[in-house]
Amino acid sequence: MMKTTLSAALLMLAIPDAGMAQTAPKTLQYLDGALFQPVLILPAPVARDMSANARELAALHQLIASASPQRLKQAYEDAIHEDPAIFNETLGVDLKKLPATWELLEIVDHESAIVASLAKEHFHRMRPYSADATLPFCEGKADPAKPAYRSYPSGHSTLGYSVGVALARLVPARAGKIMDRAQDYAMSREYCGAHYASDIQASEVIGTLAATLLLNDPRLADKVAAARVELSKI
Repeated sequence: MMKTTLSAALLMLAIPDAGMAQTAPKTLQYLDGALFQPVLILPAPVARDMSANARELAALHQLIASASPQRLKQAYEDAIHEDPAIFNETLGVDLKKLPATWELLEIVDHESAIVASLAKEHFHRMRPYSADATLPFCEGKADPAKPAYRSYPSGHSTLGYSVGVALARLVPARAGKIMDRAQDYAMSREYCGAHYASDIQASEVIGTLAATLLLNDPRLADKVAAARVELSKI
């Protein structure tokens, strides 16, 4: 079901709907928010009282219980690092020292975060650690100031997939390792007890669509070219 949704979302790149133009939120500089109306690109998450939700919670319990201390530590480290630098080790370079690349990746991160937030607000899904107080939470005690109903999709995972897809397009020779890191970073949200597996799948849809649109936006062509030149030297 999710793969079909992703394919449909990407098809929108080739068949734009003229009626959706000019409605992007003011906070978006490049993406058209109308293309990211949640109901157009994502299925609704299952309700909290449905058996499918209970199965997702049970899967999280099993995943966390079977994790090594090292993997749980990584999940915590991933939780507290939420910017494009999560790919530094994968690429063997400090991305902040590549100014054109960092500028482009920050745009990708910023824009995808906004559209992910639109979906969070629309679907209003309770986070797993809020739905089940017995679920281990790698970030410690849940922050009461952090909204409990913003689980779907995952913001961290949207960052991982959007920036990951952008970097994979810019450095195709390393695309496999880049996307492996994006997936592993997203999985950390499950190991943390912060998101369901379906939250992560939704993030992949949004992140992939956002990055694809942005890298094909003619207004960003110069920035994309400059980033590609920098990355060709690593």
